[in-house]
Amino acid sequence: MVRVGIVGGGVAGLTAAHEVRRQLGDAVSITVFDQADRVGGKLRTVELAGRRVDVGAEAFVSRRREAFELIDELGLGGELVHPAAGVSPAVHAGGRTVGLPPRTFLGVPGDPSKLADVLSAEAAALAAAEAALPPVELGDEDVSVGRLLAERFGPEVVRRLVEPLLGGVYAGRADDLGLRATMGPLADALDKGATSITAAANAAMGPPPAPGSTRPPVFGTLRDGLGGLVDALAASSAAELRLGTTVRALHRTAHGWRVETGPVPSPEFFEFDAVVVAAPSPAARKLFEPIAPVAAAGYARIDVASMAVVSLALPPGTELPRTSGALIALGEEHADGTPFTAKAFTYSSRKWGHLGGDTVLLRASVGRFGEVGALQREDSELVAAVLADLTELSGLTVKPVDVVVQRWGGGLPQYGVGHLSAVADIRRAVAELPGLAVAGATLAGVGVPACVLTGRQAATRVVEHLRAGATMDAWRA
Repeated sequence: MVRVGIVGGGVAGLTAAHEVRRQLGDAVSITVFDQADRVGGKLRTVELAGRRVDVGAEAFVSRRREAFELIDELGLGGELVHPAAGVSPAVHAGGRTVGLPPRTFLGVPGDPSKLADVLSAEAAALAAAEAALPPVELGDEDVSVGRLLAERFGPEVVRRLVEPLLGGVYAGRADDLGLRATMGPLADALDKGATSITAAANAAMGPPPAPGSTRPPVFGTLRDGLGGLVDALAASSAAELRLGTTVRALHRTAHGWRVETGPVPSPEFFEFDAVVVAAPSPAARKLFEPIAPVAAAGYARIDVASMAVVSLALPPGTELPRTSGALIALGEEHADGTPFTAKAFTYSSRKWGHLGGDTVLLRASVGRFGEVGALQREDSELVAAVLADLTELSGLTVKPVDVVVQRWGGGLPQYGVGHLSAVADIRRAVAELPGLAVAGATLAGVGVPACVLTGRQAATRVVEHLRAGATMDAWRA
């Protein structure tokens, strides 16, 4: 029997375990290592006022099919749900809360005529003039999202639209993030001849729905939370889960790889024919330094951000705003000059029809890269600040009946201007190490579909290695 080790039990690592099992069946023994006391990584479902809610990623985008295909494969298709119809998000910008303008791609306007409510008159005029500017020439290198868009549309579009959207996805700042790394479809449209950012945004979104028709749902999730996906992957892989275990080193052997765990004075070793590393970039960097310095240097170039999710259950009968949530533009303040703590609210009971019931549920997201002050507060202080934000946005002054604060420390990779180059270096270096593969949010996107993709790719790489090598003889042992 061949043995496969997987370092990291997030959705990418668990997908890799599932895919190895799917391809090799009972001929393989799989072990998943994770330093946490549970698997799932940034997918976590908990109880809040008797309801199952996600305190990490709450959904996945529908335009990518990897998550849907995996859910069907695991027999979870009947649990799939989408946001409630007729409820749209809002944005709080310029001291006002208004509907998020239609036809925007991660905040980039495809129809500048729809921006009057969210921009000043001067900024709206600048945005409308973007299509008439000289054509954009990106070249082969990546460029800063914030700087390019500020040059083309003006700074208000970046501050009031792009920053809130990108901050929600990457917990990053637009000036630091790369256009090709974060807005690939828009960059592709420019490469294919779109003469303006406005035209490229429209190409990235596709044509608007025909009159009388509606677009498919933008997001999907599972009825009882994405923890169900974690449980199904762990069960389907039939992997041995070694939790609370830090992998300290990888060692090349004559027949594969040795994984070292445990304290330095008394390490424990595990032998594998192949290994998948699906760990966050700081941990991956340490593992690769002795065996693939170029890969380690690539991981070292990828910063990580921290954030927190504050989930609230409000008393029955509480009337939430009639939107799916509110994004908060960069630099917004309360009427008294106090800065907002949250960067976004999701009015969960409005957004997700299956969460309807007596108790009213919502969540707030806190934290961007480089902004550590808010996250250094105690839980009680963080909750109080978020409730003050909610009062400012909605007028609600109710006391929660239940609260969960989930902190995600250093786990959100920043897709900066040099990100694609760093990932290319990582992939090239790892390709030279037989029986080793990488997966995870660092590589191809931070969402669930991208993590699923990298998990499958890593599994296929190690399976091909096993099938091609001398380990075939071990399958019959």
